[in-house]
Amino acid sequence: MKKKLRFRSIALIIVAVLIVAGVGYTAISSYLDSRPKLQYTFNTAPVKDLVSYPDSKFAVISDLHYYDDSLGTTGSAFEEVLGSDRKLLRETASLLSLAIDDILTKDVEFVLITGDLTKDGELVNHTAVSWQLSRLTEKGIAVYVVPGNHDINNPDAFKFEGDKSISVASVSRGEFAEIYKDYGYGDALYKDPSSLSYVAEPVEGLWLLAIDATRSNENKPGEEPVVGGKLTQAQEKWIEDVLGKAQASGKTVVCMMHHGVVEHWKGQGKLHPDYLVEDYPYVGKLLASYGVRLVFTGHYHAQDIARADYGDSGFIYDVETGSLATAPCPVRYCAISKGTVEIVSTDMVARLKPGTDFTAEAAAFVRKTIMTEAVSVLRGYRVSEADSSYIADYVASAFMAHYNGDEKTEAMPAFDSGKLSLWGKIIYSQERYVIEGLWHDLSPADNTVTLSLGAR
Repeated sequence: MKKKLRFRSIALIIVAVLIVAGVGYTAISSYLDSRPKLQYTFNTAPVKDLVSYPDSKFAVISDLHYYDDSLGTTGSAFEEVLGSDRKLLRETASLLSLAIDDILTKDVEFVLITGDLTKDGELVNHTAVSWQLSRLTEKGIAVYVVPGNHDINNPDAFKFEGDKSISVASVSRGEFAEIYKDYGYGDALYKDPSSLSYVAEPVEGLWLLAIDATRSNENKPGEEPVVGGKLTQAQEKWIEDVLGKAQASGKTVVCMMHHGVVEHWKGQGKLHPDYLVEDYPYVGKLLASYGVRLVFTGHYHAQDIARADYGDSGFIYDVETGSLATAPCPVRYCAISKGTVEIVSTDMVARLKPGTDFTAEAAAFVRKTIMTEAVSVLRGYRVSEADSSYIADYVASAFMAHYNGDEKTEAMPAFDSGKLSLWGKIIYSQERYVIEGLWHDLSPADNTVTLSLGAR
């Protein structure tokens, strides 16, 4: 009896030690992850309470994922790609044309495109996008682009024939800059020699800092393309220098990049760290410390605006624009005047095929692809098929709400955990933060809103 008690005591001590060690390891890992990977020198010079933004009107689109029909729209290989993602690939050319038609009816001076111009960096798609954008520049509307993680040196550049995926030409960094020389790169005020970042002046007194945080140089043939984004120390130093020059010259700066600098829902950095630039709290603080109040991003395919405050360094709004290739296919219109920016958003999906059920079909398609991915992840945790389907349905509802923006917590469907098995309940308890986080809309509003650019 004493031996049993001694053994039980030893077992309990071992379990306790393991728990403490696990908690300690998690705490240490979290601390190390929160430390900056680069060195940052934040601006300490006083920034005026009201940053002097010149009046301007512009549009923002993102994640075009343009796909030319010549690459194939039938066959099992194409259908497999189509069913594994949330992009309306067959409609991307029409959606871009429609968005440009709409922009041409508006009183805008320039257009920002925050990356992922093509499906996977195919040369034929970049050429087609460049031609489409010329419709804007021919009418005197400047266009500025920055690459996304899909756009350069992408090993997934394919055409599809039956059950075969056949490699096609992608583009290098140099070729990207040449193709889009009329859309930011040709007349840039400054260019970063180590990346495709640049500075332009779309209207007098307003500098556009276009940051390329993609890692296309790490892409290797036959391997998965790199999704995440980060800066090198050389890029960070270049950004500091540019911001210093802007301050010395009395220029106000807005920024655009593909990856986010602010979490758009509580838990995004945990679930999807590759959609935020590495060191995002420090990158955001660096920009804010020089008076940058607006950074336009994409990548996550969601229509969302989030604000981060950095104390004495000020604040920044990360204005993320949803994908033009994913329902609801939004376009943003922005007007800066008297220290505020008015943002109005409009959706292209409802205009694409009027008189049909396409809007509902497009939403159903996106929902289905989210559910398929969620079920796959849950099944990987050995969750039963029935439990996986039940949980995935709620995951899909949450992501659809987030993609559309202005989520309403009261619209969140009730979840009955009593329908799950014990293992299903355990896994759900670990992942419920995703559903709850996506449904909780962080301030401010996402689609139509007026933001102050001056008050701290």
